[in-house]
Amino acid sequence: MHRGPDLPPPSEPIDVDVYQHRWPTGVEKAELYDGVLIFQGLFDERDVQIAARAYPGRRVVLGSDNCLEVHPAN
Repeated sequence: MHRGPDLPPPSEPIDVDVYQHRWPTGVEKAELYDGVLIFQGLFDERDVQIAARAYPGRRVVLGSDNCLEVHPAN
């Protein structure tokens, strides 16, 4: 299920709706719990792909509450 709009193409500006819904600007709260970065917000698989590019080598998953979890590299 997609939440919020897609990111615009690189040639287009980011509007307020995108800014409020996509990772990382849509983060409501960030925590570090037992070595796992947890970004709270209403995210989806598109945000997992964005975060995976920002944290190469880490496992990025979408939590059951639609938060993003960035797990340490093995």
